Amino acid sequence: MERVLAVVDPSETSKKVVREAGSIAEGMSADVVLIHVTTEDEYKARRGTMETLLRSSGSYTHDDARAGATEFARDLGREVLADFEVEYQAVGSLGDKATEVLDAAAENECDHIFLSGRQRSPAGKAIFGDTTQRVILEFDGFVTVATR
Repeated sequence: MERVLAVVDPSETSKKVVREAGSIAEGMSADVVLIHVTTEDEYKARRGTMETLLRSSGSYTHDDARAGATEFARDLGREVLADFEVEYQAVGSLGDKATEVLDAAAENECDHIFLSGRQRSPAGKAIFGDTTQRVILEFDGFVTVATR
């Protein structure tokens, strides 16, 4: 194993996921890639708020959203991975969570994905979709899921 991908979000479960990824990566002398994905809906909501606040100084762009997501992942890595001897990089992305996670795993040649999921009924998955399920089915490697 050379590289693992940990999907981060603002939850305590996400911190546990990063801790587990860091522990395994350290034991395997692997690197860690942390990714935070902002969905298009989250971006639109934030853009409306930011443009109100920044009315006189500019607008909130896709690049701003990616930079913010990268900074979030970097901050979480700094907090959680401080006790581990691992190299890590932060990635911020904008779009569909499953697609962005799978693309980042491929681009960074990751062997393992760590993510948090939520317990949902089969009917709920069929109606609303499920990022975790899609990652498990489409990733050609190991996937570790921590449920909330």
